[in-house]
Amino acid sequence: MQLKPVTTISGYTRQQFTSEFLERSIPVLIKDFIHPESEALKKWNYDYFRQEAGEVMVGVHNEENAHLDKATSQPAEKMKFGDYLDLIESRPTVRRLFLFNLLRERPDIKQQLKVRKLADNLLTWLPFLFFGGEGSSVRYHYDIDMSHVFLSQFQGVKKVWLFPNEQSDLLYRLPWNFHGIADLRNPDYEAFPALRHLNGWECTLHFGETLFIPSGYWHYIQYETAGYSVAYRALPVSMLKRAVGVRNIFITRRFDDAMRKILGKKWFDYKMKTAYRRAERAVNTR
Repeated sequence: MQLKPVTTISGYTRQQFTSEFLERSIPVLIKDFIHPESEALKKWNYDYFRQEAGEVMVGVHNEENAHLDKATSQPAEKMKFGDYLDLIESRPTVRRLFLFNLLRERPDIKQQLKVRKLADNLLTWLPFLFFGGEGSSVRYHYDIDMSHVFLSQFQGVKKVWLFPNEQSDLLYRLPWNFHGIADLRNPDYEAFPALRHLNGWECTLHFGETLFIPSGYWHYIQYETAGYSVAYRALPVSMLKRAVGVRNIFITRRFDDAMRKILGKKWFDYKMKTAYRRAERAVNTR
């Protein structure tokens, strides 16, 4: 597995960003996606969120591979947001908040965050928060709606590995799913030999930095420290990619859920065998 650092940019116009990175589907670290006058850069911290939303009930997710057979994992438990912040601030934990929509429910808080509109179709009305404890990670996957993602870090340090969608078979992608079955942090090249042939990018996100993740890119996220980030999405210009996103949401995921209920473990065994077979074929055709 070969990883190279992503390029870092600042001061780019929308036209420059679009031609050099978005249209070419190249990930990049952006220093100034968040507007420097955003109140969020100064006000947001754990104490602020405890005060403003500490009583909100949140669904907390477990370790990254808790539901390896499912396209999306379900929360392991619910707790008050303030209690969750106490947890990640006090000790390392694999517990995470995933697609937390606090900023949609609290427009007054969302207004404190201003970003540069570097892409057409940027959904500024749809920001999501992601929290994680030190040592937690998000299983490697690509987003089923095929949107571009702008991931901005607000507290802590986060490491991200990125791979183009063309390497899906090398990542042992499960059919009818959007994630793979290997452990990328501790790769077992004997069990998963195709991982040796991966070529991707790596990036370490710090406060105020934003990672651009192109449509369809695989990403593996690791929390080096406890922290949180905000993700904005931008719809792809390509109508084909939009159609794929719609299919993934309304057909692919539902078909997988139905087959799991009908066939049970046999369905997962079939997907595992298929992932290994495709990986072997991808290696042999290189």
